[in-house]
Amino acid sequence: MGNAEKKFIIELPLKVVLTEDGVSNFIGHHKKIMKFKLADNVDESGIVLNKFSPQSVQSMILLDYISKIEISMSEFQSSRQEIMDLSKVIVYSLLYKQFDKEVYNALIQCECVTKHNRSNPSHLIDSKTQLSDRQLRASLQAKDSIIQNARRTILDPVWKSIMSNNEYSSEEKNIYLLMSEKFLNKMSLMDWYVITLFNKNEGVNEMYVAIRNLLSSYMEKSKVAEYISVMVMELALNNENTNIRKEARTMYQGISDIDSLIFDPEVRSKIVQELQKKHELVFLSWKLGGGSSSIGKQGRLSITLYNKDDEFQEVKDNIDTAKSSNTAKKSLIDFYRELPESQGGTELGMYYLSYLDDACKKVNVKFESLVNQFTSTDLTVITLNFNF
Repeated sequence: MGNAEKKFIIELPLKVVLTEDGVSNFIGHHKKIMKFKLADNVDESGIVLNKFSPQSVQSMILLDYISKIEISMSEFQSSRQEIMDLSKVIVYSLLYKQFDKEVYNALIQCECVTKHNRSNPSHLIDSKTQLSDRQLRASLQAKDSIIQNARRTILDPVWKSIMSNNEYSSEEKNIYLLMSEKFLNKMSLMDWYVITLFNKNEGVNEMYVAIRNLLSSYMEKSKVAEYISVMVMELALNNENTNIRKEARTMYQGISDIDSLIFDPEVRSKIVQELQKKHELVFLSWKLGGGSSSIGKQGRLSITLYNKDDEFQEVKDNIDTAKSSNTAKKSLIDFYRELPESQGGTELGMYYLSYLDDACKKVNVKFESLVNQFTSTDLTVITLNFNF
Protein backbone atom coordinates (compact mmCIF):
# COMPACT_ATOMS: atom_id res chain seq x y z
CA MET A 1 0.00 0.00 0.00
CA GLY A 2 2.58 2.54 1.05
CA ASN A 3 5.22 1.81 -1.59
CA ALA A 4 3.47 3.79 -4.34
CA GLU A 5 5.31 6.95 -3.32
CA LYS A 6 8.89 5.80 -2.76
CA LYS A 7 11.55 8.01 -4.31
CA PHE A 8 12.54 6.11 -7.42
CA ILE A 9 12.36 6.35 -11.18
CA ILE A 10 9.81 4.39 -13.21
CA GLU A 11 10.64 3.45 -16.79
CA LEU A 12 7.49 3.17 -18.91
CA PRO A 13 6.50 4.72 -22.26
CA LEU A 14 3.83 7.23 -21.18
CA LYS A 15 1.70 9.52 -23.27
CA VAL A 16 0.41 12.17 -20.86
CA VAL A 17 -2.57 14.20 -22.07
CA LEU A 18 -2.61 17.62 -20.43
CA THR A 19 -5.63 19.68 -19.36
CA GLU A 20 -5.94 23.30 -20.48
CA ASP A 21 -4.30 24.37 -17.21
CA GLY A 22 -1.49 21.90 -17.82
CA VAL A 23 -0.88 23.12 -21.36
CA SER A 24 -0.90 26.76 -20.20
CA ASN A 25 1.58 26.01 -17.42
CA PHE A 26 3.98 24.13 -19.70
CA ILE A 27 3.85 26.81 -22.38
CA GLY A 28 4.30 29.48 -19.69
CA HIS A 29 7.51 27.73 -18.60
CA HIS A 30 8.70 27.39 -22.23
CA LYS A 31 8.35 23.61 -22.20
CA LYS A 32 7.57 21.83 -25.45
CA ILE A 33 4.06 20.46 -25.95
CA MET A 34 3.67 17.53 -28.34
CA LYS A 35 0.79 16.41 -30.51
CA PHE A 36 0.17 12.68 -30.60
CA LYS A 37 -2.50 10.18 -31.48
CA LEU A 38 -3.98 7.91 -28.83
CA ALA A 39 -5.23 4.36 -29.31
CA ASP A 40 -8.72 5.60 -30.23
CA ASN A 41 -7.17 7.67 -33.07
CA VAL A 42 -7.94 10.97 -31.31
CA ASP A 43 -5.25 13.68 -31.55
CA GLU A 44 -4.25 15.11 -28.17
CA SER A 45 -1.74 17.58 -26.73
CA GLY A 46 0.65 16.63 -23.99
CA ILE A 47 4.05 15.24 -23.16
CA VAL A 48 5.79 11.90 -23.71
CA LEU A 49 7.74 10.37 -20.83
CA ASN A 50 9.98 7.29 -20.81
CA LYS A 51 11.52 7.86 -17.38
CA PHE A 52 9.75 9.71 -14.59
CA SER A 53 9.44 9.92 -10.83
CA PRO A 54 6.10 8.97 -9.25
CA GLN A 55 6.19 12.32 -7.39
CA SER A 56 6.28 14.30 -10.65
CA VAL A 57 3.19 12.52 -12.00
CA GLN A 58 1.40 12.87 -8.68
CA SER A 59 2.19 16.59 -8.48
CA MET A 60 0.75 17.16 -11.96
CA ILE A 61 -2.43 15.23 -11.09
CA LEU A 62 -2.89 17.21 -7.86
CA LEU A 63 -2.51 20.45 -9.82
CA ASP A 64 -5.19 19.30 -12.33
CA TYR A 65 -2.63 19.24 -15.16
CA ILE A 66 -3.34 15.70 -16.38
CA SER A 67 -6.53 14.39 -17.98
CA LYS A 68 -5.30 11.04 -19.31
CA ILE A 69 -2.30 8.71 -19.21
CA GLU A 70 -1.77 5.99 -21.80
CA ILE A 71 0.84 3.27 -22.24
CA SER A 72 1.15 0.82 -25.13
CA MET A 73 3.31 -2.28 -25.10
CA SER A 74 3.51 -5.69 -26.76
CA GLU A 75 4.59 -7.29 -23.50
CA PHE A 76 3.65 -6.31 -19.94
CA GLN A 77 5.12 -9.08 -17.78
CA SER A 78 8.64 -7.59 -17.61
CA SER A 79 7.19 -4.21 -16.48
CA ARG A 80 4.72 -5.70 -14.01
CA GLN A 81 5.92 -3.82 -10.91
CA GLU A 82 6.30 -0.49 -12.71
CA ILE A 83 2.74 -0.64 -14.10
CA MET A 84 1.31 -1.55 -10.70
CA ASP A 85 3.26 1.30 -9.07
CA LEU A 86 1.98 3.77 -11.68
CA SER A 87 -1.60 2.58 -11.13
CA LYS A 88 -1.26 3.07 -7.36
CA VAL A 89 0.22 6.55 -7.80
CA ILE A 90 -2.78 7.56 -9.93
CA VAL A 91 -5.35 6.16 -7.47
CA TYR A 92 -3.62 7.69 -4.44
CA SER A 93 -3.47 11.05 -6.21
CA LEU A 94 -7.23 11.02 -6.80
CA LEU A 95 -7.85 10.02 -3.18
CA TYR A 96 -5.66 12.90 -1.95
CA LYS A 97 -7.58 15.34 -4.16
CA GLN A 98 -10.95 14.09 -2.98
CA PHE A 99 -9.86 14.15 0.66
CA ASP A 100 -8.79 17.79 0.35
CA LYS A 101 -12.06 18.72 -1.38
CA GLU A 102 -14.18 17.00 1.31
CA VAL A 103 -12.14 18.54 4.13
CA TYR A 104 -12.90 22.04 2.88
CA ASN A 105 -16.59 21.22 2.42
CA ALA A 106 -16.69 19.90 5.99
CA LEU A 107 -14.90 22.97 7.40
CA ILE A 108 -17.29 25.49 5.86
CA GLN A 109 -20.26 23.60 7.32
CA CYS A 110 -18.93 23.86 10.91
CA GLU A 111 -20.97 25.98 13.30
CA CYS A 112 -18.21 28.53 13.92
CA VAL A 113 -17.96 29.23 10.16
CA THR A 114 -21.74 29.49 9.85
CA LYS A 115 -21.81 32.05 12.70
CA HIS A 116 -18.95 33.99 11.10
CA ASN A 117 -20.82 34.14 7.77
CA ARG A 118 -23.98 35.42 9.46
CA SER A 119 -22.01 38.18 11.19
CA ASN A 120 -19.78 39.01 8.21
CA PRO A 121 -21.89 38.81 5.05
CA SER A 122 -19.29 40.82 3.11
CA HIS A 123 -16.49 38.37 4.06
CA LEU A 124 -18.11 34.98 3.54
CA ILE A 125 -16.15 31.75 3.79
CA ASP A 126 -17.98 29.31 1.57
CA SER A 127 -17.61 27.19 -1.57
CA LYS A 128 -17.23 30.32 -3.70
CA THR A 129 -14.46 31.91 -1.62
CA GLN A 130 -11.29 32.29 -3.67
CA LEU A 131 -7.93 33.48 -2.41
CA SER A 132 -4.71 33.24 -4.38
CA ASP A 133 -1.85 31.08 -3.14
CA ARG A 134 0.15 34.27 -2.64
CA GLN A 135 -2.55 35.73 -0.36
CA LEU A 136 -2.85 32.47 1.56
CA ARG A 137 0.90 32.07 2.05
CA ALA A 138 1.14 35.65 3.29
CA SER A 139 -1.67 35.01 5.78
CA LEU A 140 -0.14 31.73 7.01
CA GLN A 141 3.45 32.90 7.12
CA ALA A 142 3.51 33.70 10.84
CA LYS A 143 1.16 30.87 11.85
CA ASP A 144 3.38 27.82 11.52
CA SER A 145 3.19 27.02 15.25
CA ILE A 146 -0.63 27.13 15.11
CA ILE A 147 -0.63 24.77 12.10
CA GLN A 148 1.81 22.32 13.76
CA ASN A 149 -0.29 22.31 16.93
CA ALA A 150 -3.46 21.69 14.88
CA ARG A 151 -1.73 18.80 13.05
CA ARG A 152 -0.74 17.18 16.35
CA THR A 153 -4.25 17.65 17.77
CA ILE A 154 -5.79 16.01 14.70
CA LEU A 155 -3.28 13.17 14.40
CA ASP A 156 -2.67 12.14 18.04
CA PRO A 157 -5.99 10.26 18.50
CA VAL A 158 -5.59 8.70 15.03
CA TRP A 159 -2.09 7.46 15.86
CA LYS A 160 -3.18 6.10 19.24
CA SER A 161 -5.99 4.19 17.51
CA ILE A 162 -3.56 2.72 14.96
CA MET A 163 -0.98 1.69 17.60
CA SER A 164 -3.61 0.05 19.82
CA ASN A 165 -5.13 -1.98 16.96
CA ASN A 166 -4.01 -5.57 17.56
CA GLU A 167 -5.18 -6.64 14.10
CA TYR A 168 -2.36 -4.65 12.46
CA SER A 169 1.17 -6.00 12.13
CA SER A 170 4.09 -3.70 13.00
CA GLU A 171 4.62 -3.05 9.31
CA GLU A 172 0.95 -2.18 8.78
CA LYS A 173 1.02 0.20 11.75
CA ASN A 174 3.98 2.03 10.25
CA ILE A 175 2.23 2.20 6.87
CA TYR A 176 -0.93 3.69 8.38
CA LEU A 177 1.00 6.17 10.54
CA LEU A 178 2.84 7.39 7.45
CA MET A 179 -0.33 7.43 5.37
CA SER A 180 -2.21 9.59 7.88
CA GLU A 181 0.57 12.17 7.64
CA LYS A 182 0.56 12.05 3.86
CA PHE A 183 -3.15 12.80 3.70
CA LEU A 184 -2.73 15.78 6.01
CA ASN A 185 0.24 16.98 3.93
CA LYS A 186 -2.09 17.11 0.91
CA MET A 187 -4.52 19.50 2.61
CA SER A 188 -4.61 22.82 0.74
CA LEU A 189 -3.52 26.23 1.97
CA MET A 190 -7.20 27.19 2.02
CA ASP A 191 -7.96 24.40 4.53
CA TRP A 192 -5.23 25.62 6.89
CA TYR A 193 -6.30 29.23 6.40
CA VAL A 194 -9.81 28.39 7.69
CA ILE A 195 -8.41 26.33 10.60
CA THR A 196 -6.01 29.09 11.70
CA LEU A 197 -8.77 31.68 11.38
CA PHE A 198 -10.82 29.86 14.02
CA ASN A 199 -8.05 28.29 16.09
CA LYS A 200 -9.03 30.31 19.21
CA ASN A 201 -12.72 29.56 18.74
CA GLU A 202 -14.10 26.65 20.77
CA GLY A 203 -15.76 25.49 17.53
CA VAL A 204 -12.35 24.52 16.14
CA ASN A 205 -12.75 21.12 17.85
CA GLU A 206 -15.68 20.41 15.53
CA MET A 207 -13.26 20.99 12.63
CA TYR A 208 -10.71 18.58 14.09
CA VAL A 209 -13.32 15.86 14.55
CA ALA A 210 -14.57 16.32 10.96
CA ILE A 211 -11.02 16.02 9.59
CA ARG A 212 -10.31 12.92 11.69
CA ASN A 213 -13.49 11.23 10.44
CA LEU A 214 -12.56 11.96 6.82
CA LEU A 215 -9.01 10.81 7.43
CA SER A 216 -10.28 7.50 8.77
CA SER A 217 -12.62 7.11 5.78
CA TYR A 218 -9.92 7.83 3.19
CA MET A 219 -7.33 5.61 4.82
CA GLU A 220 -9.87 2.80 4.43
CA LYS A 221 -10.54 3.80 0.82
CA SER A 222 -6.82 3.68 0.09
CA LYS A 223 -6.96 -0.12 0.39
CA VAL A 224 -8.60 -0.32 -3.04
CA ALA A 225 -5.43 1.08 -4.69
CA GLU A 226 -3.67 -2.27 -4.28
CA TYR A 227 -6.64 -4.26 -5.60
CA ILE A 228 -7.01 -1.96 -8.61
CA SER A 229 -3.33 -2.28 -9.52
CA VAL A 230 -3.51 -6.10 -9.36
CA MET A 231 -6.72 -6.20 -11.43
CA VAL A 232 -5.25 -3.88 -14.09
CA MET A 233 -2.16 -6.06 -14.33
CA GLU A 234 -4.23 -9.23 -14.62
CA LEU A 235 -6.25 -7.72 -17.49
CA ALA A 236 -3.13 -6.44 -19.27
CA LEU A 237 -1.50 -9.87 -19.09
CA ASN A 238 -4.73 -11.45 -20.32
CA ASN A 239 -4.70 -9.19 -23.39
CA GLU A 240 -0.98 -9.85 -23.89
CA ASN A 241 -1.59 -13.62 -23.86
CA THR A 242 -4.44 -13.26 -26.36
CA ASN A 243 -2.08 -11.53 -28.82
CA ILE A 244 0.69 -14.06 -28.19
CA ARG A 245 -1.67 -17.00 -28.80
CA LYS A 246 -2.87 -15.45 -32.05
CA GLU A 247 0.69 -14.86 -33.27
CA ALA A 248 1.81 -18.34 -32.15
CA ARG A 249 -0.85 -19.95 -34.32
CA THR A 250 0.61 -18.09 -37.30
CA MET A 251 4.26 -18.76 -36.47
CA TYR A 252 3.85 -22.40 -35.39
CA GLN A 253 1.16 -23.77 -37.67
CA GLY A 254 0.32 -27.40 -37.14
CA ILE A 255 1.23 -27.44 -33.45
CA SER A 256 -1.88 -28.31 -31.45
CA ASP A 257 -0.68 -27.54 -27.90
CA ILE A 258 -0.28 -23.79 -28.30
CA ASP A 259 -0.70 -23.09 -24.56
CA SER A 260 2.35 -25.09 -23.46
CA LEU A 261 4.29 -23.53 -26.33
CA ILE A 262 3.63 -19.89 -25.44
CA PHE A 263 4.72 -20.35 -21.83
CA ASP A 264 8.13 -21.63 -22.90
CA PRO A 265 10.33 -18.55 -22.13
CA GLU A 266 12.47 -18.87 -25.26
CA VAL A 267 9.50 -19.34 -27.62
CA ARG A 268 7.54 -16.58 -25.88
CA SER A 269 10.44 -14.19 -26.34
CA LYS A 270 10.53 -14.91 -30.11
CA ILE A 271 6.76 -14.35 -30.37
CA VAL A 272 6.99 -11.05 -28.47
CA GLN A 273 9.78 -9.89 -30.80
CA GLU A 274 7.53 -10.66 -33.76
CA LEU A 275 4.63 -8.73 -32.19
CA GLN A 276 6.94 -5.76 -31.64
CA LYS A 277 8.03 -5.88 -35.29
CA LYS A 278 4.39 -5.89 -36.38
CA HIS A 279 3.56 -3.15 -33.86
CA GLU A 280 0.86 -5.33 -32.30
CA LEU A 281 0.19 -3.56 -29.03
CA VAL A 282 -1.99 -3.73 -25.95
CA PHE A 283 -3.13 -0.28 -24.81
CA LEU A 284 -3.81 0.71 -21.23
CA SER A 285 -5.16 4.13 -20.26
CA TRP A 286 -6.21 5.96 -17.12
CA LYS A 287 -8.72 8.76 -17.71
CA LEU A 288 -8.99 11.15 -14.77
CA GLY A 289 -12.37 12.64 -13.94
CA GLY A 290 -11.60 16.19 -14.91
CA GLY A 291 -9.99 19.41 -13.85
CA SER A 292 -11.16 21.92 -11.28
CA SER A 293 -13.93 23.06 -13.64
CA SER A 294 -15.43 19.56 -13.97
CA ILE A 295 -17.96 19.88 -11.17
CA GLY A 296 -18.81 16.56 -9.58
CA LYS A 297 -16.39 14.57 -11.73
CA GLN A 298 -13.09 15.11 -9.93
CA GLY A 299 -13.28 11.75 -8.16
CA ARG A 300 -13.87 9.66 -11.26
CA LEU A 301 -11.36 7.30 -12.83
CA SER A 302 -11.83 5.20 -15.97
CA ILE A 303 -9.26 2.53 -16.79
CA THR A 304 -9.47 1.09 -20.30
CA LEU A 305 -7.62 -1.81 -21.89
CA TYR A 306 -7.77 -2.83 -25.52
CA ASN A 307 -5.78 -4.40 -28.31
CA LYS A 308 -4.90 -2.26 -31.28
CA ASP A 309 -6.47 -3.55 -34.45
CA ASP A 310 -6.11 -2.57 -38.10
CA GLU A 311 -9.84 -1.95 -38.12
CA PHE A 312 -9.85 0.11 -34.94
CA GLN A 313 -11.21 3.25 -36.60
CA GLU A 314 -14.14 1.23 -37.90
CA VAL A 315 -14.64 -0.14 -34.39
CA LYS A 316 -14.48 3.35 -32.92
CA ASP A 317 -17.04 4.58 -35.44
CA ASN A 318 -19.27 1.70 -34.42
CA ILE A 319 -18.95 2.76 -30.78
CA ASP A 320 -19.66 6.37 -31.66
CA THR A 321 -22.75 5.52 -33.68
CA ALA A 322 -23.86 2.86 -31.17
CA LYS A 323 -24.16 0.07 -33.73
CA SER A 324 -25.00 -2.52 -31.14
CA SER A 325 -25.31 -5.25 -33.78
CA ASN A 326 -21.52 -5.30 -33.96
CA THR A 327 -21.00 -5.06 -30.24
CA ALA A 328 -21.54 -7.53 -27.42
CA LYS A 329 -21.72 -5.61 -24.14
CA LYS A 330 -21.38 -7.43 -20.88
CA SER A 331 -19.96 -7.02 -17.40
CA LEU A 332 -16.41 -8.13 -16.70
CA ILE A 333 -17.67 -11.00 -14.56
CA ASP A 334 -19.73 -12.33 -17.50
CA PHE A 335 -16.72 -11.88 -19.78
CA TYR A 336 -14.57 -14.03 -17.47
CA ARG A 337 -17.26 -16.70 -17.20
CA GLU A 338 -17.40 -17.03 -20.99
CA LEU A 339 -13.64 -17.28 -21.53
CA PRO A 340 -12.60 -20.78 -22.59
CA GLU A 341 -10.68 -22.87 -20.06
CA SER A 342 -7.73 -23.03 -22.46
CA GLN A 343 -6.99 -19.36 -21.95
CA GLY A 344 -5.80 -20.03 -18.42
CA GLY A 345 -5.77 -17.48 -15.64
CA THR A 346 -9.54 -16.92 -15.82
CA GLU A 347 -10.03 -18.26 -12.29
CA LEU A 348 -7.36 -15.85 -11.09
CA GLY A 349 -9.14 -12.99 -12.88
CA MET A 350 -12.44 -13.88 -11.23
CA TYR A 351 -10.67 -14.08 -7.87
CA TYR A 352 -9.12 -10.59 -8.25
CA LEU A 353 -12.36 -9.12 -9.53
CA SER A 354 -14.30 -10.52 -6.58
CA TYR A 355 -11.82 -9.00 -4.12
CA LEU A 356 -11.87 -5.64 -5.91
CA ASP A 357 -15.66 -5.56 -5.99
CA ASP A 358 -15.91 -6.42 -2.27
CA ALA A 359 -13.21 -3.91 -1.31
CA CYS A 360 -14.98 -1.09 -3.19
CA LYS A 361 -18.36 -1.90 -1.60
CA LYS A 362 -16.86 -1.88 1.91
CA VAL A 363 -15.45 1.64 1.56
CA ASN A 364 -18.25 3.18 -0.54
CA VAL A 365 -16.27 3.46 -3.78
CA LYS A 366 -18.57 3.05 -6.77
CA PHE A 367 -17.20 0.47 -9.20
CA GLU A 368 -18.54 -0.90 -12.45
CA SER A 369 -16.95 -2.85 -15.27
CA LEU A 370 -17.92 -3.13 -18.90
CA VAL A 371 -16.62 -5.26 -21.73
CA ASN A 372 -17.29 -4.42 -25.37
CA GLN A 373 -16.55 -7.27 -27.74
CA PHE A 374 -16.67 -6.59 -31.47
CA THR A 375 -17.84 -9.58 -33.46
CA SER A 376 -16.28 -8.47 -36.77
CA THR A 377 -12.80 -8.30 -35.19
CA ASP A 378 -10.96 -9.86 -32.28
CA LEU A 379 -11.00 -6.55 -30.46
CA THR A 380 -12.10 -6.49 -26.84
CA VAL A 381 -12.38 -3.21 -24.93
CA ILE A 382 -12.49 -3.52 -21.14
CA THR A 383 -13.40 -0.49 -19.02
CA LEU A 384 -13.23 -0.21 -15.24
CA ASN A 385 -15.04 2.84 -13.83
CA PHE A 386 -14.49 4.12 -10.30
CA ASN A 387 -15.98 7.03 -8.40
CA PHE A 388 -14.10 7.88 -5.22
